[in-house]
Amino acid sequence: MAKQQLNQGKRWYVLHTYSGYEENVARNLRQRIESMDMEDKIFDIMIPTETKIKIKNGKRKTVREKIFPGYVMVNMIVTDDSWYVVRNTPNVTGFIGAGNIPTPISEKEIQELQKRMGVEEPKYKIDVNIDTPVRIVDGPFKDYEGKIAEIDEARGKVKVLISIFGRETPVELDFLQIKKI
Repeated sequence: MAKQQLNQGKRWYVLHTYSGYEENVARNLRQRIESMDMEDKIFDIMIPTETKIKIKNGKRKTVREKIFPGYVMVNMIVTDDSWYVVRNTPNVTGFIGAGNIPTPISEKEIQELQKRMGVEEPKYKIDVNIDTPVRIVDGPFKDYEGKIAEIDEARGKVKVLISIFGRETPVELDFLQIKKI
């Protein structure tokens, strides 16, 4: 099966798991590596996650989310026995590859993934300009419509002019509390 791959040496491979079982697979696999003496063939397990900003009840929360739900990365040398140990870990449905032969991920892809995982402060991506019409989607002014008056990209805030009792009133909001109309 994996004999033609032995010359590949230590590479990263992608495991397909049941969604929601990624941590469970990583834990089981670590135990199996230890109990089956595979430390010389299976080196590292990674569940790619990234930091995202969510707004809940008007409060900004930073959460870690899986980049690829249902997938776990494994750094290993593929041999018949290492393939067997990984493949038969509970909740692993298979390797990503052609037939029974796992396909390694390029070093460049792994580096980009690790870079993405290492970014602690998510960048604000806001696609509005001054005077862009927006709808407020969260907070005390939810469902109000207005226009962008100011953008503070560094703080992730915008000032929106909304009409309250017939007067234009500026309100400061988080980027995540508005949607372009």
